[in-house]
Amino acid sequence: MAASPNLSIVVPCYNEAEVLPETLRRLEALLAGLQARGRISAASRIFFVDDGSRDDTWPMIAQAVDAGSPVVGVRLSRNRGHQIALIAGLEAADGDAVISIDADLQDDVSAIEQMLEKFEQGTDIVYGVRRSRGGDSLFKLGSAKAFYGLLRMLRVGTVSDHADFRLLSRRAVDALAEYQEVNLYLRGIIPLLGFRSETVLYDRHERFAGQSKYPLRRMVGLGLNAITSFSVLPLRLISALGFAVSLATLVLGAWILVGALTHAQLVPGWASTVLPIYFLGGVQLIGIGIIGEYVGKLYLEAKRRPRYFIDRIHRRTPDTSER
Repeated sequence: MAASPNLSIVVPCYNEAEVLPETLRRLEALLAGLQARGRISAASRIFFVDDGSRDDTWPMIAQAVDAGSPVVGVRLSRNRGHQIALIAGLEAADGDAVISIDADLQDDVSAIEQMLEKFEQGTDIVYGVRRSRGGDSLFKLGSAKAFYGLLRMLRVGTVSDHADFRLLSRRAVDALAEYQEVNLYLRGIIPLLGFRSETVLYDRHERFAGQSKYPLRRMVGLGLNAITSFSVLPLRLISALGFAVSLATLVLGAWILVGALTHAQLVPGWASTVLPIYFLGGVQLIGIGIIGEYVGKLYLEAKRRPRYFIDRIHRRTPDTSER
């Protein structure tokens, strides 16, 4: 009989003091139930990654470790953002199966058991996918559909209605560690691993407490990162747009010439001066902005700076409580 797998649950945290006690309670209960049924080993742990929180998140994590909870606390030296905190937790986790889940309890904790079932059947990547988006506003629903549609058009491999709630096998985590980009978009990188994958449907809940760490500004930034990190099609579209503008200019020039030859009543100079200036100016600014986005990413990647530093790891072991 095969030994029960060691499960690691990675939870990125940024100012999550309001929700953390309930998150810990639910995940502890989940681990205890799975261990009682022999589904996972007693060495399974919850890895809370403190992404430079300014509230009591880290003291609460450390307190849980000291109280004997199956918790490992990972504290980053400064705030690095959700995706960096998540990869730090994945790289710190030592489980045979590693599950990532947000601290806000919007993802259904009970779906983890279904993920484990698929892992036991030999699946390396199990995506948690929202069953529906019925609770979203019209703006959020429309923007999400447009975003995923745009990613498909740009041939960016992604799973619709999937955030960062997923299971990775040990070999999938090790393969993911080979990707050293600074501009991380894990939802696009993980499908590139190519291992066997399946999905688990779940109902997404309202945030239990606290405030969302992904306002519109950050969502737009994440979307831009997703597009420019995986596709050069926007650069090609600039070339196509330049060709189209040149063709339109030739057509406009021909129309002006025909008007002059036929003595049509045209306002002198407006068509040949004002329209091309404004149109070409707008196209140039858009083109420069898109090119600048790619150049900026090249600049960040070329420096090869470390993505994060770990300030400390707090865990209980037979020999020491902290390393």
